Amino acid sequence: MRGKQESRAMRGRAVTRAPRDIAHEGFLTHGRMRWAKVAGGLSVLAIVAYALVDQTPRPNGGTALGYLLGTLGLLLIVWLSTIGLRKRIITTKPYSLKAWTSAHVYLGLSLIVIGTLHAGFQLGWNVHTLAWVLMMLVIVSGIYGVVVYARLPAQLSANRNEATQPQMLEAIRTLDRQLDTAAQPLARAEADLVRLSLEECEVSGGLWQRLTARHPRCGNARARDAIQGLVNEQMRRAKPDPALTQILFLLERKDAALAQARRHIRMKTQLEIWLYLHVPMTIALLVALTAHVLSVFIYW
Repeated sequence: MRGKQESRAMRGRAVTRAPRDIAHEGFLTHGRMRWAKVAGGLSVLAIVAYALVDQTPRPNGGTALGYLLGTLGLLLIVWLSTIGLRKRIITTKPYSLKAWTSAHVYLGLSLIVIGTLHAGFQLGWNVHTLAWVLMMLVIVSGIYGVVVYARLPAQLSANRNEATQPQMLEAIRTLDRQLDTAAQPLARAEADLVRLSLEECEVSGGLWQRLTARHPRCGNARARDAIQGLVNEQMRRAKPDPALTQILFLLERKDAALAQARRHIRMKTQLEIWLYLHVPMTIALLVALTAHVLSVFIYW
């Protein structure tokens, strides 16, 4: 009797653990990598079919196998382009967004094989090759997006340290107010150094600065270095100015706050920028595919 009760308890614990395990399952490993197996199977099937067809010249887009692979590739591309619409629909298994995203990634990778074999490795300066090139660019940008989304969210969370971006910016503004107040008793030349931090310091900047988090002309860094030199000189003379020492402390704190905010902006930009490449190239691919299909039916 006791054994049966323990068995029921173990089954109960297993039932309660399963939903948590599924909830933490990533889209790359969803369903025990079901879509990776499907995509791999399609790729292997396409390679075997291409290798076994005894035909001279080798199969290309204008052969029966070429038309079959082309149709399959076209259907996959059209379906893959609908993921933006799918994200706006909330459903559960078997058509959950996680499953859809997993299929999107792996079936998209299978297009490398399917699309290339459809072309029969015959590339030239024409609309057909343009469609293939755009397809490869879309896939490459998609791979970048997968890598970024797999790595950066955890890094973003660690860098934030429970602070939101508005809170980071507010911390910098607070330090600016403290610097402005602390600079009041300073001489004109020293106050001008503090003004560098207040007036010539960007948190984000242009696209390259947001992507690299590098600001070589940062006013705060220049002010900090100059004030540090003055404080070091005063220390050698054993006559430190408390006002300058306070200013240096605030500049160093602002330096740390700027570094945190810039890292946050850099990672957010890296998360977002691929979409500005992936989506327009997908639209261009669909246009090129339309021209590719129409030219086949009109001229071939």
